[in-house]
Amino acid sequence: MSAVSAGDPSGPTSGRTSGRVPAPDRALAGLRERKKQRTRLALIDAALELFLAKGYEATTIDEIVAAVEVSQRTFFRYFATKEDVVTSFLTEHDQILADALAARPPGERPFTALFESMRVVLQTIAEGAPADGVRFRRVRQVIERTPSLMAAQMARYSAAAEALAAQIARREGVDLEHDLRPRIVVAFYLAAVKVAFEDCARQDIWDAGTVAARVEEAVALVGRTMRDWV
Repeated sequence: MSAVSAGDPSGPTSGRTSGRVPAPDRALAGLRERKKQRTRLALIDAALELFLAKGYEATTIDEIVAAVEVSQRTFFRYFATKEDVVTSFLTEHDQILADALAARPPGERPFTALFESMRVVLQTIAEGAPADGVRFRRVRQVIERTPSLMAAQMARYSAAAEALAAQIARREGVDLEHDLRPRIVVAFYLAAVKVAFEDCARQDIWDAGTVAARVEEAVALVGRTMRDWV
């Protein structure tokens, strides 16, 4: 009797034991991932369009899934709540920032490291695909129009601030529980980002590249203000 299972016609010399994923399997996995990403972006785009047309609170998940012609089950495969449709887009930027900060030279001053890491995020926004720029603008518009999302944004800022402060503390070799400086420098930095976004909203500026430039200017201004005024 052959030792090869009926479900594996390739036999023991197929190369599967090498630990490598066969090219057709890799291609299929890549196709699945692209399909999942398209579905996720379609849900985000449909939701943002409905939020801007009807209002965030008035829009239901049923309406979002109907616009994309998928089930609620599919929606919840990508998002835990309706709020996540908006905040998850921004959480991706938080991760880019954290990764960029982790890659900064260890001897760099904390505020400079934060500033240079933000440049990476802003470059990602400004140089992204046109569709990403549209999503960025719509996300900002929806947040600015929705008090509950503004509150969620503040919660996201708090979580991001704590994570960044922990990274700064590790970089500087200090104990975050007994040294306030990491939280202070991060607070200055995030305040600049928040003020810049809010100023763009007041002036009805939504272009991703322009917003990125305004944020960079604001963060640079905080650096100068800390030196000149503090």
